[in-house]
Parts: sequence; C-alpha cells; structure tokens
Amino acid sequence: MAITQRRGCRSYITILHQRWGKRESAIAVAGFAAVLLTFSFILSSDSSSSDRFSGTGTDGFVPLTFLSNAVQRGAYCLDGSVPAYHFQKGFGYGSRRWVLHIEGGGWCNTVASCTFRKTTALGSSKYMDHQVLFSGILSGDQSHNPDFYNWNKVKIRYCDGASFTGHPESERNNDTKLFFRGQLIWEAMMDELLSIGLSNAQEALLSGCSAGGLATLIHCDDFREILPKDARVKCLSDAGFFLNEQDVAGNATIQSFYHDVVHLQGTAGSLKQDCVAKMEPSKCFFPQNFVKSINTPVFFVNPTYDFWQIKNILVPRSADPRGHWHNCHLNIRNCSPEQIEVLQGFRNSFLKALSELQQMKDVGMFINSCYIHCQTWISETWHGPYSPKINNKTIAESVGDWFFERKVSKHIDCPYPCNPTCYHMDFTLHRR
Repeated sequence: MAITQRRGCRSYITILHQRWGKRESAIAVAGFAAVLLTFSFILSSDSSSSDRFSGTGTDGFVPLTFLSNAVQRGAYCLDGSVPAYHFQKGFGYGSRRWVLHIEGGGWCNTVASCTFRKTTALGSSKYMDHQVLFSGILSGDQSHNPDFYNWNKVKIRYCDGASFTGHPESERNNDTKLFFRGQLIWEAMMDELLSIGLSNAQEALLSGCSAGGLATLIHCDDFREILPKDARVKCLSDAGFFLNEQDVAGNATIQSFYHDVVHLQGTAGSLKQDCVAKMEPSKCFFPQNFVKSINTPVFFVNPTYDFWQIKNILVPRSADPRGHWHNCHLNIRNCSPEQIEVLQGFRNSFLKALSELQQMKDVGMFINSCYIHCQTWISETWHGPYSPKINNKTIAESVGDWFFERKVSKHIDCPYPCNPTCYHMDFTLHRR
C-alpha cells in the first residue's frame, strides 16, 4: 500500500514536469510535497524516528461536506465544482469551541498550471477523498491532542490555487474556463460554518499548513471580525511564513512566482491594504511584509530548514542546473559543510524576519531546526512521547500554553544538527 502511494505521488510529479516549464513546475509541484506527507510520512531522524513511528492511533475518518451556499454565492473551485470541507462536531466543554485547519498545497501561477491543477483535488472537489483522517491538531484522541480534542473541528479543503485570495474579475484575462474565486470561497465557507454553530463560539483557533498557513495569516483578522466580540480568537500558521529571499544564483525566483500568482488571480483586493498601499501587491503575499499589521494574536510553527523553501526559494532547480544540491535536497544529512553553511545563512535570514515579532506580546512561536515542512496536522509531530521538542515542549504543548495564556510561548531552536528530537524528511526513501 505504502509503495503504491509513493509511486503514485512520483507519477503525479513526473506528469507535471512534462506538461509545464521547469520554473513553474519546480515551485508548483513542490507544493504537493505537503500533501505527500498525508500519504507516506516516511521519516528519518537523529534518534531513530523510523523505529518510533507509531501510525495514526485512534484518530477517525471524517466525511466530506459540500458547501451548500456555493452556487448562490458564486464560490467555485478552479474547475467550477463546489468547494468542500470536513466537519466533526465537538462535545462536552468543547461544544462551543472551534478549531479550523486550512489545507495546503502550493499555488498555480499560469493558465497552464491552473488548468492542470483543476484535474486534481487541489483544484476540483470531484477528486477529493470522501473521507479524510483527522490527526494532529484535528485529532479526537486526547492523548494526541490534549487541548483541542473535543472541540468542533473543521478541515477546509483548498481548491483555488491562491490561498483563498482570487477574485472573479481576473477571469476575463484567461481564455479557458478557470474560476478564480478564492475570496468568495472563503466568505461562503465562513457563512456556512457560522450557520452551523461557529457564530456562538466562545473560543476559536484558525490554523493552516503551507499555502493554508499563508491563507490563515491573510484572513486572520477577517476571521476575528466575524466572531463574537467576547470570544477568544487566535490564529496559527504552520509552515506558512514564506521568505522573500533570493536563490543561490542571485535570482528573485519566489518573488517572480508570487507576482505571477497575484497578477493571474487578481488577489490584491484580499491582501492587507496598508501593505498594498506601500508596495507592489505581490510583495504583500510574503508574511514578513504584512504580519506586523495583523491585530489578532498569531502563533508561528516553522522549521528554519523548511524543505519546501530550501528546494524552491533558496535552491530551485533553475539555480542548480548541474544538480550539485540534489543529494542535499533528498536528505539534509547528505549536505556538504559548504551547503550547510548556506542553509545556516537562510536560517539567519528567517530569524531576522521574525525578530520584531519576537517582541510582540500576543505572538507565539515554535521555530525548530528540523528538515520538514508542515508539523501540526500529523500526530507524530504535533504531540507524543517522541515528537519534536524545544525546551522539552512539544508543538501542541507550546500552542496550548500560548492559546490559553498559561505562559509565554516563544521557542526558537538551536541550529542544525543540535536537536535530537527532530523528524527529518528523507526523500531517498520515496525513490525506491
């Protein structure tokens, strides 16, 4: 089963490379890496993580629900299908408490890449699994998710390709039947969740992974605005702090990519307007340029050696035509001392971008030194006896301390390879 799933993921990536140019496929395809984690969480760590991996525990599968007001609101996935979500009702003291998690999966920046994307679950609800496993921050198992296990839990499926920021006005710019309705999906989704109980929430946490983590930051204050004034409302971005950094060849690869996404899908109207007033809209897709203006408390979970960012921002294929970084990309342990030095420089840039946020009272952080991407939606990395820790705290414990204001929760790890609790992705295993 695991072998079949891994081969399926590799076939998917191969097809993308065949259909698009190298630059756009290199970035957009790697967004699929976060989804890859769902199917085959093959890991190695400095303390034998392959022996410690314990599966999914007692987490349950939750059915798909199609957005009932989508047609009325004109809220469609890229292909025109109806957006969807998964909902598990809370119980006990959690019956008026909500945790929402926005799925990740990269972005599409051209008509070609969006056209292909609409033939997948990241662009069409036609291809979405009708049941998904709720684990990590969505787990119903108290031992895996001590603070949020009995809350109302929602997984928001991602099918617009622009972190829920696209506007239909931009559809006239393409000759194909692509729907750029991310903002409308967000609004329709919130309306539906409000109608089934979110409007009575006493406490709520909006979270998301990767492109979903970016969407969480973009819509964080909007989420706060629609909920009761006396409710405790906060946001959690997991691997959503994408850095505006030049690649190793000195090219602005990620900035160019985001420029294309923002222009194609007309996202400027969804971005922080004080940021857009000061700089080119695509730069306001980078959290470092707008997070200080978010008024709602935010927690950041991010590795400073985020494999997605290293592979697509720091060392994209276009900047490494001879493949000198190939083995390093597959497994951080394969990196040469010179490559590790470059990675340490990227870590320093990341910490510099976070430096002002560290001084903000309502901001929480869990910034570890693992070679991984998303960590909150998988039980093994979220909370457990062998989960990644900083200051002897798991991610779940750190988030709980921050959300419930039990104590200050700003944890920043020492540089690689100092943390023996890390899970490090090993992509050599996916090649077998």
